[in-house]
Amino acid sequence: MPGGPGRAAVLGRPVSHSLSPLLHRAAYAALGLDGWRYDALDVGAEDLPDLLAGLDEEWRGFSVTMPCKQAAVDVADRVEPLPRLLHAANTLVREPGGWRAENTDVAGIGTALQVGGVESVERAAVLGAGGTAAAAAVALASLGAQHVDVVVREPARAADLVRVLDVLQVPVTVSRLGETAVDAPVVVSTVPVAGQPAAGALPWRPGQTVLDVLYAPWPTPLAERVTAAGGTVIGGAEVLFWQATVQVELMTGFPAPIAEMRRALDAALAVH
Repeated sequence: MPGGPGRAAVLGRPVSHSLSPLLHRAAYAALGLDGWRYDALDVGAEDLPDLLAGLDEEWRGFSVTMPCKQAAVDVADRVEPLPRLLHAANTLVREPGGWRAENTDVAGIGTALQVGGVESVERAAVLGAGGTAAAAAVALASLGAQHVDVVVREPARAADLVRVLDVLQVPVTVSRLGETAVDAPVVVSTVPVAGQPAAGALPWRPGQTVLDVLYAPWPTPLAERVTAAGGTVIGGAEVLFWQATVQVELMTGFPAPIAEMRRALDAALAVH
């Protein structure tokens, strides 16, 4: 396990809104890692190689958010199979040979679904086609999905997501957002704020479970519409929380202090 002081941070642009520092600092406090610091660094993808090259051994890891997730794979010295498949890493961990790329988004989405009552799924849908959508597809496949409907504003953008599902041998159907109903009982929405009106306008029905990866502001228009239709909503804060618990373990070598991290997140969301 790591000894001595350590530093970690969330990388991305923008990062001022990120709740990652709150979660990781709460973990350090609970674990007694008094010499550890966790910061937020406003960094673009093009800045990543120079940043990593100039760091000393005190730096133990990074949470990586947009627009740096693909660049994190490209600059890592070792890439685990999951981020290699997705060509997206949300975690960089220091190891003797340099930096190792990991992806905890899949675990975050999968655990959020399970805690929200989705223990298994046969047919599912993913709204959106970016890196988080690909992570969602892997999480759904791990829960047993036999078919995934991909619903996007521009079908041409779904090529990478379709590639991932093909590798996983999960049949996929691609359709344009707003042109058809989403009938799957389990849906993961990765659409940004700008896409919320179109997602919310879909004909949602009772019995559907929708995980919306957004968490601020909450509830989103999509969450409100699904709830009003009698569906179940899982918020993006759950994904943030569970993926952060895995990151803490990867970076510190200690089991994540779940209860203390949860209290910190609940307090922050109550303020928001």
